[in-house]
Amino acid sequence: MFSDITIEELVAEKRRMTMIDVRSPSEYKDSTVPGSMNIPIFTDEERAEVGIIYKKIGPEAAEERGLKIFSAKLPAFIKSFKQIEGEKTVFCWRGGMRSRTAATVLDLMKIHVHRLDGGFRAYRKWVVEQLDTLVLKPKAYILNGYTGTGKTTILQRLEQEGYPVLDFEVMANHRGSIFGQIGLDPNNQKTFDALLVEKLQEIQECPYVFFEGESKRIGKVLLPEQFYDVKENGTQIFVEMPMEERVQHILEDYRPWEFKEECMEAFQRIKSRIHTPIAAEIQKALLNEEFSVAVRLLLEYYYDPRYQHSSSQYSKINKITVSVQNMDDAVTAIKEIVVNKKELTS
Repeated sequence: MFSDITIEELVAEKRRMTMIDVRSPSEYKDSTVPGSMNIPIFTDEERAEVGIIYKKIGPEAAEERGLKIFSAKLPAFIKSFKQIEGEKTVFCWRGGMRSRTAATVLDLMKIHVHRLDGGFRAYRKWVVEQLDTLVLKPKAYILNGYTGTGKTTILQRLEQEGYPVLDFEVMANHRGSIFGQIGLDPNNQKTFDALLVEKLQEIQECPYVFFEGESKRIGKVLLPEQFYDVKENGTQIFVEMPMEERVQHILEDYRPWEFKEECMEAFQRIKSRIHTPIAAEIQKALLNEEFSVAVRLLLEYYYDPRYQHSSSQYSKINKITVSVQNMDDAVTAIKEIVVNKKELTS
C-alpha cells in the first residue's frame, strides 16, 4: 500500500526523491514543487469536463467519468512510472482523488510511491510560512554595475565555482529590465517563492552570500522585504567595464536579431523618457538592424544616467569599486575581495 509523506518529510528527503505532479499541464505550468516532473492524469480539457460534471450532476458522476478517462491511459501512465528509478512521490492540488487514484493504481502494479499529504496546496502554504520566518543569516556582497556588465553571468560563474549565490533573475526567469523577458517565459510569484525558499535553506550556514542589487520588482515577481535591509547593510561591489564589452554582453544575452519585434515593442514603452532626437536614432537603428548602435545609445542616454542616480545614494563606507576589462577579470577581482575581507576579520 502506498504511504503518505508530510511536507517536513518531503523537505528532508526531497533530494533523494523524484516528485511527480499528476495535475493537468496548465496547473503544472502555473506552479509546482521545484524539480518535479508532470505525468498528468487528465489533460486540461478533461479536467474541465470532469469539473463541469461535478458541479452540474455531482461527485459520483464526476468520479465515474474521471475513472473512465483515466482507465484508457493506464498502460502509458504505468509505463512512465516504471521508467523512473528510485523513490517517488506523487501529488495533486490537495492530496485528493487524483493523487490517491494514481498511488492506488501504481501500488496494484507493484510500483511503490509516496503521496504528499495535503498536496501542492500544503507545499505552497509551507513556502509562504518559510518566507515569513526564514532570516537571511549570512552577510551579503551585493553586485552592482552599469547595464551590460554581466552581473548575472558573474553570479553564475561564482556559483559554478562553489560560492553561495542568490540569483534572483534566474529564479524570476527575467533579466530585470523593460527588455528583460525577451526570449524568456517569466516565472510567477509562486514559482519564484518556491525557488527562493530552496536556495535560502541551502545557504543558511554559509558565512556570506552574493546577490545582485535588484529593484523591488523583477518581471512578474516582488522580492521579499527582508532583502532590502540586507541589501542596505551589505558590502556593495560596483563593477566598471568598458562600453564596448558591455554592448557585446547585451548582444550575446538578448540576441535582438532573433527578437526584432519584441525589442521594438519594449523600446516603445520607454521611448517617451528619452530625448526625442536620440529616441529617433535608436528607433532607426533598430529598424535597420544596427543593434550595436541601438544598444550603445540606450546605455548612454537611458540606462547609464538612471544607474548613476541610484548608485549615488549609497554610502562610501561599504562600497568597493572594481574597474575591469572583461568578465574574467571581474570574477577574479570579486573573489579577491572575499579573501581580503576574510583576512581583515580573522
